[in-house]
Amino acid sequence: MPKVLAVSDEVVERLWTDRVRALDVDLVLAAGDLPFDYLEHLSSVLDRPCVFVPGNHDVDLGGYANVRGLWTRAGLPARWPGPAGGVNADERVVDVAGLRIAGLGGSIRYNAGPNQWTERQQARRLRRVLRLARWRRLRDGRGVDVLLTHSPPLGCGDEPDAPHRGFACLHDAVRRLRPPLMLHGHVHPHGVPRPDRELGATRVVNVVGWKVLDVPAGVAVPGEGVRRAR
Repeated sequence: MPKVLAVSDEVVERLWTDRVRALDVDLVLAAGDLPFDYLEHLSSVLDRPCVFVPGNHDVDLGGYANVRGLWTRAGLPARWPGPAGGVNADERVVDVAGLRIAGLGGSIRYNAGPNQWTERQQARRLRRVLRLARWRRLRDGRGVDVLLTHSPPLGCGDEPDAPHRGFACLHDAVRRLRPPLMLHGHVHPHGVPRPDRELGATRVVNVVGWKVLDVPAGVAVPGEGVRRAR
C-alpha cells in the first residue's frame, strides 16, 4: 500500500530541513499554495516524485508544454515557473509511484487572480478529467486512487465566505471517479480540528500543513478495461 506525504497551503518548518528524510513515503502530493522551492526541497531530500495542483495563490501555469525537455508556451521557448521535476496534475490524470491521480486545482472565483474559476468553468475542466479517467479505465481496468484538488467540495469541509466556498461539481467528481481518497487544501484549520469526511466510499481529507497517509492502490473497475487486478 503506497504511502504519501500530503502537503498544502502552510509551510511546515521542520519539513524544510533534512529531518524530512525520516519520513518513509513513496510520493509527495501537494494540494496548492506552497512555495515551489519548498516542493522541490521535499522531493529532492526524500528522493521521491512530487505531484501537485496549483492553488489560487500560485502563479498561472497554463499553456506550458514540455517536448523532449524543452519548455514552450504559445509555441515559443519559455521558462516553466513551476517546481523543477514536479508533475502538474491539474486537469489531468497521471500515474506516479503506483498510484493513479486525478487533479483539479484552483478555487472558486472571488477576484481577478489566477487559478480561480466559476462553478461552470470548473465543471467544464472536470469533464476533461472524467474523459481522461474513463479512457484509462477502458485501457487497463484501473480506476483513480486519489482525487487531488485545491478546494473542497461544496458543503464538505469548506467555509461560507466567498473565497473559501467549495465546488459543487466536485461531488460529481467523487461520484463518477469513486476514488478511495480525496485530498484538498485551501481551508486553513486555524487551530480548529478538521475531521476527515466521507462522500460515499471516498475519504475526504484536508491536508493543509501536512499529513502522511496510506493509499489503497490498484483499484479495478468491474466490467471495464482489458486487464483486471488479481
